[in-house]
Amino acid sequence: MFTLEQIEVAHAKTKSGADFPQYIREIKELGVTRFQTFVTDCHSVYSGGDGFQIQSWPQYESIKINSTLDVERFKKWLKDNQEWKNNFYEFCTIFAESGIAYWIMDLEDMTCTYYDIYNNSILTEVVPS
Repeated sequence: MFTLEQIEVAHAKTKSGADFPQYIREIKELGVTRFQTFVTDCHSVYSGGDGFQIQSWPQYESIKINSTLDVERFKKWLKDNQEWKNNFYEFCTIFAESGIAYWIMDLEDMTCTYYDIYNNSILTEVVPS
């Protein structure tokens, strides 16, 4: 199975939006089938076959998630991040302020779905490949 170090090495190569599809291909080749990232501290849980999972360390101090969802703000800032206008901390902070609690990247379906604190699906996007 894959290791957290392998995932981090692949992620370190991602310098722009143009690099993101290669990152996804690389971790998929490692055996990652999905990962869930929690906005509260930006840690992720990576899943593979046979129920294998590993968890990253928290990236930041705890970020409070707004209980009121602001979908338009979220969508605007998501677009900005996809154009690499924000760093990862800003990305997570903006999502928290917009009411996004976590997202799930499904590498089998090649989708990314964002959820609020009530586990409601807010938006599903196709992951570029």
